[in-house]
Amino acid sequence: MQSILIVDDDADVRDIVAFKLGRLGYEVITAPDGATGLEAATQLRPDLIVLDWAMPNLTGLEVCRQIRDGSVHADTPVIFLTARSRECDIRIAFDAGVDDYIVKPFSPNELANRVATVLADKAHSCA
Repeated sequence: MQSILIVDDDADVRDIVAFKLGRLGYEVITAPDGATGLEAATQLRPDLIVLDWAMPNLTGLEVCRQIRDGSVHADTPVIFLTARSRECDIRIAFDAGVDDYIVKPFSPNELANRVATVLADKAHSCA
């Protein structure tokens, strides 16, 4: 079973995403802030991380950069799920190493499709 770490300081968003992805058969892990999310990513090594940008303790951008800059699992796919919709923010996120970027408000079905696509892309690149 593939595991997905959801890191968002909004409990409602975490619950919606966890419910949708859990119903699709993914093992779901949640974290309420960036520091807790980075710790969970390091210890649990999920197959994918869904990450908000604006969070306490560490921003999603800082979490993504730390994952990409030397973690033993730097290839873990990261999808940003954020309210930041400016083109410059999207560019900054991709420069930091995100694999996909979804703007809130979002469709849970679209998120599920993007998660499946990113995981499939990872599987093909490892083959």
